[in-house]
Amino acid sequence: MGSAPPRSRTEAQLRERQNTGDLAVLSAMDFRALVAAEGLEAAYACTDVVVAANAEFTDQATLQLSLGPCDPPMRLREARLDGVTALGASGSGGLTLPIGGGISDPERRGGAQVLGKLLAGQEVELVASGEGTALHPRRELQTRLQLQRLGVARLLLHRAISENGIVAVSSAEGVTHSPYGPLLGPYGSALYSSGGCRSIGLTMPGLSLLGPGSPVLVGGAIGWVIGSGSGHQPQIRRLPSGHARGPGAVAAVSVDLAELRAAWIRPCHFEGHGSALLVAIAAPVPLINLAVARQAACRDDQLEAPVLDFSIPRRIRPSFGFVPYSHLLAGEIQVDARRLRCAPAHSPRLAEEISSGLIQRLRDGSFPLRLPLLPLSDRPGLIPLEG
Repeated sequence: MGSAPPRSRTEAQLRERQNTGDLAVLSAMDFRALVAAEGLEAAYACTDVVVAANAEFTDQATLQLSLGPCDPPMRLREARLDGVTALGASGSGGLTLPIGGGISDPERRGGAQVLGKLLAGQEVELVASGEGTALHPRRELQTRLQLQRLGVARLLLHRAISENGIVAVSSAEGVTHSPYGPLLGPYGSALYSSGGCRSIGLTMPGLSLLGPGSPVLVGGAIGWVIGSGSGHQPQIRRLPSGHARGPGAVAAVSVDLAELRAAWIRPCHFEGHGSALLVAIAAPVPLINLAVARQAACRDDQLEAPVLDFSIPRRIRPSFGFVPYSHLLAGEIQVDARRLRCAPAHSPRLAEEISSGLIQRLRDGSFPLRLPLLPLSDRPGLIPLEG
């Protein structure tokens, strides 16, 4: 008689193993190496959780600050933090500051640089104006802020985790500025935004084990998935394995600034595009059944990303098909009969560091392990504007 199929695992069983210190956790790369050496079923039998990580650039984020009351009280409406424009929100003391922008600022400042100063323990200047009311008569305020003096300060990453990335190229002469860095053209260089099989979305297709309330490790702090993110496309074309052939599903994440580590969340500025953050994020992938383990075992030569022409500033960019991640990681791809050198527009080192951090926290029980109460929405979040 044949052997019995591997048994599924429940959340309760995994949490019990974590509580007793017996949780078997491997990085995405170590799990794939174990599959190659021992076979899928044997690797599944001795692994409870796989940890995958991203360290990618984003400008789709906002700082959400709640300032304490001043005397006399003031209803904030407009403000500048270290010279960067913010807007009043969520009551009398709320401020929202976009991470991106600052393209025309001679000092190359945007919300990302303000966040960088706060995380470094530095002060930022606040110049604010308010709407005078009977209970909030003050109209002007100038002061200085530090992170420890902010009662509530959160970073909302509208596009925290994307299922897959893209490969950016340019068909134009000279240098084309992009959200991933400068592209040499025509067809002189390529930049790819995802880490392939090391990444969260290509270890967990559809971000199927993430949903509202799911914990992830963001910049060294526990952040929480709040739902589908900007540009969410769950119905994108997929490989037979279920992996997305493009950016696909997107999760939005919220995290408390007070817990972030500056080493894992870094401000930057792209010429011609503006400010952004390089954010390291790691997520657990509980191997609840063999099907999840099989998807987590797919290799770089079995996964691919679309090649897009960023010299065309349109919503739908010309595409040159798809390339496997094994070629991208080898440093050279072929596009339209041309060979292009390619480089990562992300940080493999930071992704590996935060992956190791989450593995340790899962093993010692300091990171909560749970399955989502609800999945991400199946409704597309990328609905174009007409006009």
